[in-house]
Amino acid sequence: MRILVRCFFLLLTLAAASMGSAADARPNIVLFVTDDQGADAGCYGNPVIKTPHMDALAADGVRLPHAFCTTASCSASRSVILTGLFNHANAHYGHAHAYHHFSAYKTVKSLPVLLAEAGYRTGRIGKLHVEPAEVFKWETNLQGPERNPVAMANGSRAFIEAASDKPFFLYFCTADPHRSGGHIELDPNLPSDLQPNPFGNKPVGGYPGVTEVKYDPKDVLVPPFLPDTPVCRNELAQYYQSVSRIDQGLGRLIEILKVAGKYDNTLIIFTSDHGIAFPGGKTTVYEGGMKVPMLVKLPEGGGQKSEVGDRKPEAGGRVSEIMVSHVDLTPTLLDFADALPVDHKLHGRSWKEAIVAENPRGWDAVNASHTFHEITMYYPMRVVRSRDYKLIWNIAAGLPYPFASDLWAAPAWQDRYRQGPETLYGKRTVKQYIHRPAFELFDLRTDPDETKNLADDPNYAKLLSEMKAELKAFQERTADPWVLKWDYE
Repeated sequence: MRILVRCFFLLLTLAAASMGSAADARPNIVLFVTDDQGADAGCYGNPVIKTPHMDALAADGVRLPHAFCTTASCSASRSVILTGLFNHANAHYGHAHAYHHFSAYKTVKSLPVLLAEAGYRTGRIGKLHVEPAEVFKWETNLQGPERNPVAMANGSRAFIEAASDKPFFLYFCTADPHRSGGHIELDPNLPSDLQPNPFGNKPVGGYPGVTEVKYDPKDVLVPPFLPDTPVCRNELAQYYQSVSRIDQGLGRLIEILKVAGKYDNTLIIFTSDHGIAFPGGKTTVYEGGMKVPMLVKLPEGGGQKSEVGDRKPEAGGRVSEIMVSHVDLTPTLLDFADALPVDHKLHGRSWKEAIVAENPRGWDAVNASHTFHEITMYYPMRVVRSRDYKLIWNIAAGLPYPFASDLWAAPAWQDRYRQGPETLYGKRTVKQYIHRPAFELFDLRTDPDETKNLADDPNYAKLLSEMKAELKAFQERTADPWVLKWDYE
């Protein structure tokens, strides 16, 4: 009998050790989020901008060319990233800081809290921009200058190298390439207020540990939604420089992971909170605002070395054609951590399996939901976007489109705005940008720049009706208070 009892306890001990070993084998997680960066990198087809570390990450992992934010506003977007809930449901409708004072419901369980409960060490460094602290809670708050990603990486080293049986989750958020204060005197032919914003770049000296990469304005690529003007080109050159600084921080962080022997078993996701800080990008739900970079380095054994995935680019790495959005990040990371709760209702879904599957089905549409940026910028928009079509509902269409303070002052905008309402800003007039109809329907196959609204075209009446129904169903499914507007406005 005693022998049987001893055997029983031995088996329990071995089972417990086995479970501990399995837990230890779970991947570390690094979520690297930049601030106002579009899909601008060499691996996204830009031959001018220098991003060797982003390109190397793409070559070692999976690039997602169809990744989107759900709202092109800093705090609101980050709340979605960290909860798996659209911001109309988590209540973080806009900015957290100062008098804007938006915050999530205290009943929300955020990604770092869920991962901590699942046995992860959690740490963050850089920009947070969400509230309240008890909802968005990390065990370790690391220190590092948000405008120097290399220093931020060095500030994360002790957390990464810490001796622990637990895997770690590191939330790494730069303040680059967000606009910053002032102007850089670049072009003697322009007045001072049309000189470019520096995008965090220093006119002299630069940042410790960073080799500043500068660009000639004549070489930059101007996206179709922006005006190809000297003023805009000057600003894009500064933006590029800021992105290259991020790239060096990413490179340093990966170097630290490799030296610590933790790179192979670390899931790395690189993305941005939303598109670039120019009118037509940030705060809009046009493609320039919604499309974001997303690079994924899978953990060892996570499929990155297998012959699966949608296609393989010549430069190496995989390209997955699935359509994903930020609302999918929390469930995906929880899935990789074997911590996806069955009783915690998330709006997003995990793409852990889809990203390594060949031609997975059911990843062909995303939604967006924007309500505020700054508190003075009430302009709710809801979106359903398939591979071929996009429908935008501008719920407050009677109002002029509101501007973020930094975008209103942006030289690229002011240069065109001052020339009158019929002046082209990209492929829209100034007037068209400010005054928008209730519904905007675009055929993205023939009109990727979203210039021809088909909502009033009788040939598209059936499609419009179907997409409106899809939009309303999305709102009902995600408890959107603005669904009431279908009935009385």
